[in-house]
Amino acid sequence: MALVIAPFFIDCKISQEAQSCLWQDNSLDEDPAYSSWLSKCPSALTSLKQIVANAQGRRIAVFLDYDGTLSPIVDDPDKAFMSPVMRAAVRNVAKYFPTAIVSGRSRKKVFEFVKLKELYYAGSHGMDIVTSVAAHGTEKCKEANLFQPACEFLPMIDEVSKSLLEGTSGIEGARVENNKFCVSVHYRNVAEKDWKVVAGLVNQVLEAFPRLEVTNGRMVGA
Repeated sequence: MALVIAPFFIDCKISQEAQSCLWQDNSLDEDPAYSSWLSKCPSALTSLKQIVANAQGRRIAVFLDYDGTLSPIVDDPDKAFMSPVMRAAVRNVAKYFPTAIVSGRSRKKVFEFVKLKELYYAGSHGMDIVTSVAAHGTEKCKEANLFQPACEFLPMIDEVSKSLLEGTSGIEGARVENNKFCVSVHYRNVAEKDWKVVAGLVNQVLEAFPRLEVTNGRMVGA
């Protein structure tokens, strides 16, 4: 679980109402907006026939998350390894469809886990995207295309990361991860009584950086 802090080009702060539900891992499932979105974009596991029918005559692309999709959710984010079987499955899918890995982690970190050059990679929630020569499937493309629209925020992200590292140093189980274009504050291993302490710290840091926004992940803030 974590909070994810990233540039969204708008002023934002965690509201008291958001804080009250931020620390419930199932809060997203109870969100009316999420339920409405899910009804329009159903899971492929339960609606595969409908999706296949709607895709007739169209080019299909596959977008995959990493944590919890290609790898298990683990207490230590550095140990979220994908299995050889899963890697082989993704490699096989990429033979037939353009395949991308989209993650809140840094792009380089995700690639270190996946290690497949034929894929597209989008790190930092889409703020760091790269395609390899292999992914283009053409000899005309000699190098990868890189898309990083938020480079101006890099010094700010580094400063926020350092502030959060210092602030959480006394909270047992808390972990700060600099994902280049966003920062994740992991609290999966933090005692529940300290969850609001972490949230308060994040809000305090963000007061000095109004162009950053915080979102909730699986017991991680970014």
